[in-house]
Amino acid sequence: MSKITTELLLERAVPRSTRLRKIETLNLSKLQLKTGDLDPRLFSRLRHLQKLDLSDNLLDKFPNSLTLPDLRVLNCNNNKLEDVTALKQFPLLEELTYENNVYLTLNDDYKVMFLLQNLRLLNGKDITKLANHVRRVNSRKLTSKVTAHWEKFFRDQLPEKHTAEQVKSIKKKFLKSVQTNVVYGPSSLSEFTRWRVKMIAEEFLAHSLGLELNSDTEPEEKTDENEEESTDSPREAAEDVAQVVHIYDPLVTVTPSKRKRNHSKSSPGNKRSKSQAHTEEEAEDVSAEPLHFLQCHSKGNSREDFKTQLWSCVFEPVLDSGARKDPIVSSSRTVATCGGESVCLIDCETGTVLKKYKVATEEFFSVAWTTLTMVISDSRKKAHNILAAAGRRGIVKLIHVAADFCYGEIKAHKKPIATVCFSPTQETHLFTASYDKRIALWDIGIPDCDYNFKASQLLVLEAASIPLRIALVPTCPEQYLLAGCEDGCFAWNIKLDKGQKSRPFEAIFQFPDDESMTTSHRVDGLAFLNDDVVVSKSSKPGCIYLWSWSRSFDAKGKGCQRTMSAVILAELEWSTTDMSYLTLSTCPAKDYVFCGDEKGSVWMYNLSNYTTAWGSAKGKRSERRISPTQILKWPELRVNGEQPPEILVNNVVADPAFTYLVVLTSVNITAIWKKS
Repeated sequence: MSKITTELLLERAVPRSTRLRKIETLNLSKLQLKTGDLDPRLFSRLRHLQKLDLSDNLLDKFPNSLTLPDLRVLNCNNNKLEDVTALKQFPLLEELTYENNVYLTLNDDYKVMFLLQNLRLLNGKDITKLANHVRRVNSRKLTSKVTAHWEKFFRDQLPEKHTAEQVKSIKKKFLKSVQTNVVYGPSSLSEFTRWRVKMIAEEFLAHSLGLELNSDTEPEEKTDENEEESTDSPREAAEDVAQVVHIYDPLVTVTPSKRKRNHSKSSPGNKRSKSQAHTEEEAEDVSAEPLHFLQCHSKGNSREDFKTQLWSCVFEPVLDSGARKDPIVSSSRTVATCGGESVCLIDCETGTVLKKYKVATEEFFSVAWTTLTMVISDSRKKAHNILAAAGRRGIVKLIHVAADFCYGEIKAHKKPIATVCFSPTQETHLFTASYDKRIALWDIGIPDCDYNFKASQLLVLEAASIPLRIALVPTCPEQYLLAGCEDGCFAWNIKLDKGQKSRPFEAIFQFPDDESMTTSHRVDGLAFLNDDVVVSKSSKPGCIYLWSWSRSFDAKGKGCQRTMSAVILAELEWSTTDMSYLTLSTCPAKDYVFCGDEKGSVWMYNLSNYTTAWGSAKGKRSERRISPTQILKWPELRVNGEQPPEILVNNVVADPAFTYLVVLTSVNITAIWKKS
């Protein structure tokens, strides 16, 4: 039964009314309305409605026959709209707002500007001048290009005396060809351009050649190539970067013996005894120089933006290095970073922002690289690096970096994606972990020379809580996946020869909790130090565990959702803060673990003296906590003469050779250190 009744409409009228036909302003916000609740028969009685508020509901589209002939103002903010073409049924619409509909893009803005000839305000902005350009100049240019395409490639293919079958065939070929080959405007509007080109081509065939016009009123199915991104060139990116933050103290390094511990103000009672906070007799001091402090993810390129959180970074693979064989040479000095509405590619040596990719409605949480062997235009095969980026909208963007082109997207989840990673052995296999408590495995396919590709979902892993970090087991990356979640650490069997496409977790791991063992704790940091040693960080203050995968996981056991005790090898001393989501990383080739803290510092652990002992079958747990080899202290910064606010280190990543260290913060600053 629909939530909307005559009585509700009369009650929600502004002012209240006694007859539907007298209502001019109607507020239907915050009613949890879905598309099926908008009954066309009931709405057809609102003949004089001019202002309609449908904000803060659950609408995914508009019915095609609401029949509101006098509607002038429409508010659809905070819904789940996926398409705007049905709005053309309101030809008198002058003001339209649909902010915070995560599936709507810049392309949809252009569609409504074309469809609604009287529209003046869109999301609070005057679009009169731009809309006139879209309706006239854009349409004229595209019509010219469509006509030229027909004359050059198709006119001679249609015989003077033709059958209905020949007409149908030529129409199909022409529509496909013209949408692929007619290009106009920036790549960020490629979906709108294809939509208009198809419309113009159908009108051309109908009016010029007498072929049947497609009168289908349903919105066109969006292809995986749909974009709303802007990819800046190096010159544009350099101009786009807000500023380089000036630093003092050109060389800043601190060892534990020279520095007092920073205790979190939020947990003053968690101080450790001397026996707990053991310091190594000889702390190795790695000299690291802060090279660059960049503010390149600012919202709207604002120099005053110190609120955008930076979340993920990963170094680009070197194409000709045999990257899968030698980790030391498996990356360049180029790193991809993400946070807020943008993804940046940065040269760590020079601090240059090489490329910048923005989606105005997105907040990016994770990036990952893969290398695909693609067929280029002359039929030769060549390896290219592809960057996957995902975040709050649940959509994965696929970017061919060398071509400055986002060639596609995968609508992977209805809720935000926390993290993504590619398989090290299957280059097209991408894992996406989402707030919907699922981890999906996708085959992203390999794009052809026209960037056509086909993505498919291979597997869905059901989690008991939100997955925050994922890692494939190095010795068997095609069989087991490990995930740190809001409520524990879990493992799944991901082998594809098993028939079950949707799978529960196979194991949950117990960890020490004071005097007992527990499975219930947030695991917000997870990585492998080598083929066997797992490093995980829990919500327990100051707690980073190193544990053995092979000795903890019983691969021979039967059944799902088994509880297993993690075989702890050591515990790392870390900050006493109870702040969550400050994640860790590893540099396996150098036996290093890195983790930032709530004070802007980076804790570094060189574990090369321990890994051999841990690798033996009888390797025992280190009785004392291992202190950091070194702590890189956040240097004194001045931005416009002032120090930035409180700095949290959300992520810190080194390249495989540990030449550069990239630090991502909560205050929109990317710090790049170089090992001297």
